[in-house]
Amino acid sequence: MPRPNQLRPATRERPPPPAAARSGWLARLPPQSFFGVSAVLHYLGPSFAVLLFAQVSVLGVAWLRIVTAAAVFAAWRRPWRAALRLDHAGLRVLVALGGVLAAMNVLFYLAVDRLPLSSVGAVEFLGTVLLAALGTRTWRNAAALALTVAGVAVITDIRLAGQPLGFAFAFGNCGLFVLYVVLGHKIANAGSGTAAGAVGRGVMSGIDQLGAAMLIAAVVITPVGLGGALPALSSPQLLLAGAAVGACSSVIPYVTDQLAMARLPRASFALMLALLPVFATLIGAVVLGQVPTAADLAGIALVVAGVALHHERHGSTGRRGSIERRINKIHPARLVRPASIPDLPGNDELRGHGRAGMASG
Repeated sequence: MPRPNQLRPATRERPPPPAAARSGWLARLPPQSFFGVSAVLHYLGPSFAVLLFAQVSVLGVAWLRIVTAAAVFAAWRRPWRAALRLDHAGLRVLVALGGVLAAMNVLFYLAVDRLPLSSVGAVEFLGTVLLAALGTRTWRNAAALALTVAGVAVITDIRLAGQPLGFAFAFGNCGLFVLYVVLGHKIANAGSGTAAGAVGRGVMSGIDQLGAAMLIAAVVITPVGLGGALPALSSPQLLLAGAAVGACSSVIPYVTDQLAMARLPRASFALMLALLPVFATLIGAVVLGQVPTAADLAGIALVVAGVALHHERHGSTGRRGSIERRINKIHPARLVRPASIPDLPGNDELRGHGRAGMASG
């Protein structure tokens, strides 16, 4: 017997409005504007975190950042559903990435608690340029590495005597950032069947991978960070401030980066990364009152020049190409660059021909 809905006359559904009509305002915005939002929030979030250190411990603020980001991605993407479809090798990589994210954020905050934000940001770029130099061994990358090392040496020499522990944390964060890139490369390729744990394209988008890793990071950091975050849990104002740090540091920059990378050539995006130490200096001066010295500015300028000069060769293969692709999987929000544009509201106009595989350049 036919169901009641089968007895109704067929009706023609109205087709949905075209993508351009639904989200044309995003297409009208220049891609540089998305990068600008990402760059500002990338360091504005940590600067707010520094202001919170007066009332919440460093480990507590790190816990609030990671847990807030994990909660947002869990509610938005429900990444555990895709994570459960990975094999044992893929899960091991994902767990390792979560642990690295937790430790990296802790060391980053311990560093900015002792050093200017611009100094920590400059040291962090040393690992990025080093990986680029190892991946593509050219005179250009050798010069870029020399400039970056010189800039970091200038910055380090200024304060090393007064804050050796701060620089130990900063260089530890830099080392973990390199490890993060390596692990991020493995899971970013999971959907294309080229990494451990791959189960086919589309199983885990970049955001799903990040969300799952953030959930793991939240579990890892809880034993050491929850106690320091207790004052915030009893104060709505502090809790809201901690949530803002997480959103500014790990959620909004990621989304705006994807919108920028979808429309900017890889070379243009890489060149814009050189502006990040400048943003760190400006935000540190305006928000935290960390006015740089002439030597600080000289060191930061050398780092900017090194990041701007470094180059990744397109279409390389083998070990060098493998390392190079790790660079192409990262962006300033410390997150894995996904292989496709996420399912965000207003992203339909970015899924046209030639846009499905951003990571392939």
